[in-house]
Amino acid sequence: MNNGNSIEDTEEQLSSSKGAYFFIILRLSLVFIVLCGVIYPLTTTALAQVLMPSQANGSLLKNDAGVVVGSELIGQNFTNPALFHGRVSSIEYKAEASGSNNYAPSNPDMLQRTKDFITQWQLDNPDVPVNKLPVDLVTNSGSGLDPHITPGSAIVQIPRISNLTGIPATQLEELVNKHTEGRDLGLFGEERVNVLKLNMDLLKLSNK
Repeated sequence: MNNGNSIEDTEEQLSSSKGAYFFIILRLSLVFIVLCGVIYPLTTTALAQVLMPSQANGSLLKNDAGVVVGSELIGQNFTNPALFHGRVSSIEYKAEASGSNNYAPSNPDMLQRTKDFITQWQLDNPDVPVNKLPVDLVTNSGSGLDPHITPGSAIVQIPRISNLTGIPATQLEELVNKHTEGRDLGLFGEERVNVLKLNMDLLKLSNK
């Protein structure tokens, strides 16, 4: 009898413990849901809005009229020959489809795309020989969204833009130099030019 009572007592204790553990787990789950799902996101969002509102809202750029014209983090497909052009983008700079085809150098599609671009370059830039064409203007970035080109890629476009806008080449060179960003922390990456920012200032010059 004693052994039977002991087993029954043990089963009751286990059942009671399971119920207690269940409510402990439930309370902990609710605490972490509120903490991680509500308090933490609201706190980080509020801090970001106070400390770095521009970056928190997408690093958007506005023109003089206050209209958003894009983000400094995402490139655009500029086709107007009177503007600076960015890198090739196989996804047309669509942020929801980030990525590239990752073609090998021998891929027929990539070779044809490169040939087509070079042909168009020769038509648009008759004053600049193909051997002066920087490689980043005919290659896709890893994301397909790169908003930057090298300073050299901006410089080689100056003759075309100068002819179409009437802006002296020296003034356009000064504009490119103004928008040339250095290496991060002076060590990482390469010098680069944000094409959207450059074109925004170019339009101001053109409208003067």
